[in-house]
Amino acid sequence: MSEVIRAEKEIAGRKLVIETGKLANQANGSVTVSYGDTVVLATAVISNETREGLDFFPLTVEFEERFYAAGKIKGSRFIKREGRPTDEAILSGRMIDRAIRPLFDEQIRNEVQVILTILSYDGKNESSMVGLIAASAALAVSNIPWDGPIAGVEVGSNNGSFILNPTVEELASGQLHLSLAGTAEKIIMIEAQANEIPEDKMTEAITFGQQAFQDVVDLINEVVKKAGKEKLNILDLLPQETEESLKAKEDVLKVVAEFITEKVNPYLLSEKKPTKALRKHGLHELVNELVRKLTEQGVEEKLIAYAVQKADKLVMQKVSAAIMEREIRVDGRKLNEIRPLSFETGIFKRTHGTGLFQRGETQVLSTVTLGSPGDVQLLDTMEKSGEKRFIHYYTFAPFSVGEVKRVGIGRRDIGHGALAEKALLPVIPTKEDFPYTIVVVSETLGSNGSSSMASTCGTTLALLDAGVPLKEPVAGIAMGLAVDGKGGYKILTDIQDLEDGPGGMDFKITGTKNGITAIQMDTKTDGLTKEMVEKIFSQGREALNQILAGINKTIPQPKELSPYAPRISSFYIDPDKIKEVIGPGGKVINKIIDETGVSIDIEDNGLVMITATDSEMSKKAKEWIEQIVKEVAVGEIYEGKVIRIMDFGAIVEFLPGKDGMIHISKMAPFRIAKVTDVLNEGDEVKVKIEEVDKVKNKISLILVEGGKTPKPAPSSFRGRQPQSKTFFKRDRF
Repeated sequence: MSEVIRAEKEIAGRKLVIETGKLANQANGSVTVSYGDTVVLATAVISNETREGLDFFPLTVEFEERFYAAGKIKGSRFIKREGRPTDEAILSGRMIDRAIRPLFDEQIRNEVQVILTILSYDGKNESSMVGLIAASAALAVSNIPWDGPIAGVEVGSNNGSFILNPTVEELASGQLHLSLAGTAEKIIMIEAQANEIPEDKMTEAITFGQQAFQDVVDLINEVVKKAGKEKLNILDLLPQETEESLKAKEDVLKVVAEFITEKVNPYLLSEKKPTKALRKHGLHELVNELVRKLTEQGVEEKLIAYAVQKADKLVMQKVSAAIMEREIRVDGRKLNEIRPLSFETGIFKRTHGTGLFQRGETQVLSTVTLGSPGDVQLLDTMEKSGEKRFIHYYTFAPFSVGEVKRVGIGRRDIGHGALAEKALLPVIPTKEDFPYTIVVVSETLGSNGSSSMASTCGTTLALLDAGVPLKEPVAGIAMGLAVDGKGGYKILTDIQDLEDGPGGMDFKITGTKNGITAIQMDTKTDGLTKEMVEKIFSQGREALNQILAGINKTIPQPKELSPYAPRISSFYIDPDKIKEVIGPGGKVINKIIDETGVSIDIEDNGLVMITATDSEMSKKAKEWIEQIVKEVAVGEIYEGKVIRIMDFGAIVEFLPGKDGMIHISKMAPFRIAKVTDVLNEGDEVKVKIEEVDKVKNKISLILVEGGKTPKPAPSSFRGRQPQSKTFFKRDRF
């Protein structure tokens, strides 16, 4: 057994504990990290073999939730084994990936897999941030080449005060959920959901969180010092080549660099290339000329393929250099200029709401469907149980980039959909103000730079078109970065294709006129400084305001509900009467639904919500329920139907879901032999309320009109029929 190494430190009033040497020791690196009673096992493994033919670093991050960690059993009655990861697990894995990926050497072609397994979850400390710290620690103690460690923290805000590593309860009641990763000097990853927080306050929150980075890094380094493995030499991971082969690659690379330096201007930068197709054509022509030149020089095919692979990256470097040196962008825009914008709503008649947003060649169609309160999505995950009434789905079809690929939902689609959902959630009206379930689907019809931010804008348009009373419109923009390797940088507004290369970043910001609602930042650099973040927010605010102005001009206020959208009528009933509306086994409420075609939702406080596309059916259902819960009084007369015959009386339903009994003694002013002499099942009758027993929930009735004319029982009849003390004539009523 290995020696167990343990280190701990108190952070934000709770112990952060890192332990290695106890679990999963066959991995290249493994640790368990606990914070409170939330415990995550992180393993990092690198394959022994290089994957040939790859032009990228093959990293995968898997976030494995376990129901047992929270003391829960999977909800399905038929399958208890946990299957595919939840959306929440996928989002956590993507966040951790964005934090650790920039610190790997891009030359590595051996697969690296980081797996985070949640062993214990206390319901207070979020597992995703504990998982990020665990991933950093596992890589740091392993022999896998990685330029960490980094720290991860969360920041919340309540009543204007920042909270370090807030609990789940504090996050739910606060105005900010900010996740950060990086070092004491630079920020590598930012993810946030915020309730319209101004940019200066967001900068303060980031600075506040960054101040705690060093404590986490020091704790990881303490473990590394005692248990860390010697890192593999990056050169040993690269395919072994002869000196002759390396020399040939070096010579070819020089030719490629000289060629790109000479040709990138005439092909891409000397004149505006406003469309992706033109830039793609220019790049294609440039590469073709390079291939011809190398072929003429007698370079072998394998080296030519290597040259083409390097050419793409060199072109992106030259594009970045042109931005740094001359502030020239490939499509001729200024650094803070947005591509042409287009806004459109109300495209289709039958949908409840539509919004078509286009920025340059990025085009997204968002469609809203309004449903009943009962259409909410039920959540049953390791961390959450509850309901979700605002849902946004993002789809990315291969035709949007002119390609032929498998059609289906991937992790990227889930991530982009969740980002736009977070962006809009702070402005969605409350259930009390707008009780509908809201589902938005954003279809990416064209993509050339930040379709996720386009889906945010398209969703805003569609929601307003559907009549959803948003608190404020929301817009989104993607900001980029160009660097010179010497500390210099330029911030770019609305990045696209060639501008998202090595040394760049993708900093997505969404917000209203009042402040930020969501952030997602990943970078291909070693991180951002506070000064960079401030400039990004400042330049991003200009872009958001411009897009918001376009949205407000297109649709200044929510439209009326579509005639094809359902209407919801709400009213309250006595909560004690809910069981009467539902009936035994749902019999009563199901009958109302079946006969009217409406949806009915009833809250514990007695709030009834009827959702219907037919106003007459909605009215009928409401009246039906009102009759069920109506308090009947002694002496009132009702029309009803006999629904059951018994030896001693008949049960009559005189209001929907409400019935009472006519005792045989109340069917005539004299003794009768049997109930069926007067009444049979299905008879229409008129009855009078004789007695209401609220304790036993029983109602006694007197027959007023209907049924057969009774005959007195023969004198020989000796039945045990009770006799009424008062004789009466039926026409007296």
